[in-house]
Amino acid sequence: MMKFKTIILAAMAAMTLSVSAQQQSQSSVVSRGPRTRPGQTEASTPGISARMQQQQGTASGQESSLKYMKIIYRELDLVKQDANAPLYFPEDLVDGNENLFRIMFRLLAQNKIPAYEYLDGREDFTEENRVKMADVISRFEIYAKPAKGFSEKNPVYDIEPVDVPTNEVLAYYIIERWEFDNRTNRMKTIVEAICPVVVRDDAYAISGKTPMFWMKMSDLRPHLQAQYIFIDDDNNLASHTYDDFFTLNMYKGEIYKTRNLRNRTLAQIVGDDPDDLKRAQDSIQHRLDHYDDNLWVPSREELARQREIADSIAAASDTTEVEEKATSRSKRSKRSERASTRSKEAKKSKVKEPKKDKPKASTTPSSATKSVRNRRK
Repeated sequence: MMKFKTIILAAMAAMTLSVSAQQQSQSSVVSRGPRTRPGQTEASTPGISARMQQQQGTASGQESSLKYMKIIYRELDLVKQDANAPLYFPEDLVDGNENLFRIMFRLLAQNKIPAYEYLDGREDFTEENRVKMADVISRFEIYAKPAKGFSEKNPVYDIEPVDVPTNEVLAYYIIERWEFDNRTNRMKTIVEAICPVVVRDDAYAISGKTPMFWMKMSDLRPHLQAQYIFIDDDNNLASHTYDDFFTLNMYKGEIYKTRNLRNRTLAQIVGDDPDDLKRAQDSIQHRLDHYDDNLWVPSREELARQREIADSIAAASDTTEVEEKATSRSKRSKRSERASTRSKEAKKSKVKEPKKDKPKASTTPSSATKSVRNRRK
């Protein structure tokens, strides 16, 4: 009886050991989440919220899949480029429709989204560089008054539509992010931030181009998706939004800067010559547009097409050389024929000149002259 109990206890101990071993193996494979009670927040890194950690983790995961990334600063001229006209018109409020600057200025005056300082290439969209609406009003001499619910923590202003300097915002600066993703094998363009630019003449205290402030596209996007616009004069149906306008890259603008270590513009790098500046802009744009051309191995059909093109070019060059040689030979033969013709004509035109008769000597004797002279004497 004692032996039987001993065997049963040994078997139960062995089963207990096997079950614990299985639980340990499962816990090593499956990662368990934090043990939090309902309503209890998860412990996170001091000073960083869970949302920030999630965003940083997502961003780091996205950047890890990138093969190439380039930051481009571009200027959108609303006067010279017709493609950018939807950003300016309607200049005034028409049936509740607002242009881009009215939307941005209204959101800033109502303290709905933040704006940041223009730091000329070293933008830092943090709370330290956030723009105060009172400073914008004072700097650009805009008439405004505090609205209901105004406080230091909630600075809200009431600005009449006629006092918004819409007609002076004639350009925008945008920050583009060009990315080539290994997962999708595509180059995509993302507009990260927009800056309205005031253009004034010498009659004002602020003359020339003056950037106002930066606004992040991520903050503007929900409001831009609610405003429909029409793109051209052929179709008066407003079938696109401002968000579509930037997402689909319907704008046109010149590159005035790329992010670099020395924080220099293209004009500072290549000089003030317009031709040199244009060549530098075209070179940067060409590299961005054709970056993925050298990343793919050509197929057999593409190789065959390339050989056909090369053979046709070689044949055309050979034909051109033959034609040039034949033309040069014909020119030489024509020159020799003209030379021989001229020589023959010269020989025929030669005629023997008649010999000139020598003048006859005078038959009058010299004595007659003497006699005349003597006679005069």
